[in-house]
Amino acid sequence: MPQTDTSGQLEAALEAAARGWHVFPLIPGDKRPAVRDWQTRATTDPDRITRCWTYAPYNIGIATGPSGLVVVDLDTPKNTDDTPPAEWAADSVTSGEDVLAVLCERHSQPYPHETNTVRTGRGGVHLYFNAPEGGELRNTAAKLGWKVDSRAHGGYVVAAGSIVTGRPYTPVHNAPVAPLPDWLCNLLRPAPLPPQKPVTIALTANDRRTAYLRAAVKAEVGRVKRSAPDEHNAALYLASVALGQLVSGGELDEAEVTAWLTDAAAQVGQKPREIPRTIASGLRAGAKRARKVAV
Repeated sequence: MPQTDTSGQLEAALEAAARGWHVFPLIPGDKRPAVRDWQTRATTDPDRITRCWTYAPYNIGIATGPSGLVVVDLDTPKNTDDTPPAEWAADSVTSGEDVLAVLCERHSQPYPHETNTVRTGRGGVHLYFNAPEGGELRNTAAKLGWKVDSRAHGGYVVAAGSIVTGRPYTPVHNAPVAPLPDWLCNLLRPAPLPPQKPVTIALTANDRRTAYLRAAVKAEVGRVKRSAPDEHNAALYLASVALGQLVSGGELDEAEVTAWLTDAAAQVGQKPREIPRTIASGLRAGAKRARKVAV
C-alpha cells in the first residue's frame, strides 16, 4: 500500500460526500479521472470513499449531474497572449469573474456570490449552485462569455482539497449552495431546436431486402436518438460504422446515410462541429467490413 499521506484528500472527499455530492478519484496532482465510467462510479458512500482515498492521494472529482449541481467556472488567462475578444475588451475585463460582473450589470442582477465558492489552483473561481428542477442543463463552454464555462449534467469539477500541479483548490466561501439564479438558468439553457421533420427513409420497394435495410437504418437512427447526453458521440460513431458497412457493400447511399444520421444527432443536441467528423470516421471504419444483404 502506498505510504503517501492521503488524509487531506480523504477528509475533503468525505466532506463533499456529506453534502450529498457524488465524488470519484482523479489522478494525483491532475484533473483527469483515475477511473473509467467515472459518472456511474461516483459515490457518496463513506466506506467506499475511505477505501479509495486511503490507497492513494487522489484528487477529488465531483460529478455535477448526479450531485444536482451546476458549477459556473470563472477562469483566468493562461498566458499573456490569452486576451479577451473585442466584445469584452471594451468593458476592460481581465478574467471570467469580470465577465460575470458585466453580465450581472447588463441584466440588472446582483453578483451571485452568496453560495459555496472554491478558488482554483490557477486563481479562478467555481461558483456552486443547485440545479433547477425540470429540464437538464448541460456543460457549456464560453456560452456566457469569455473565460466562463459551466459544468452540469455529464460534467465534473475538481473539488476543494485537490492539488493540481502543486497548487491547491481551496474553499473561499464555505456557504450552503444557493439555487441557480433564474436569469443565469435562462442563459445556460440550450437554444430550442427548430421543428424537426421525421426521418424519411427513401426505401420504398416492398421486398425482403428493402425491409431489412429500412429496419437497419431505423435501428441505427434510433440508437442515436435514444443515447444518453454523455453518450451521443459514441452512439453516432457506432451507428455510422454499422451503416457504413452497408454503404461500402453498395446497399445504401452515403449521402443519404449521412443526412439521416446528421438529422438524428442534431435532434439530440450534439455539437454541430462534432457531427460530420464523427460520421465520416464511422463510415471509414465501416467501409473496412463491407456488407451486402442476402436476397
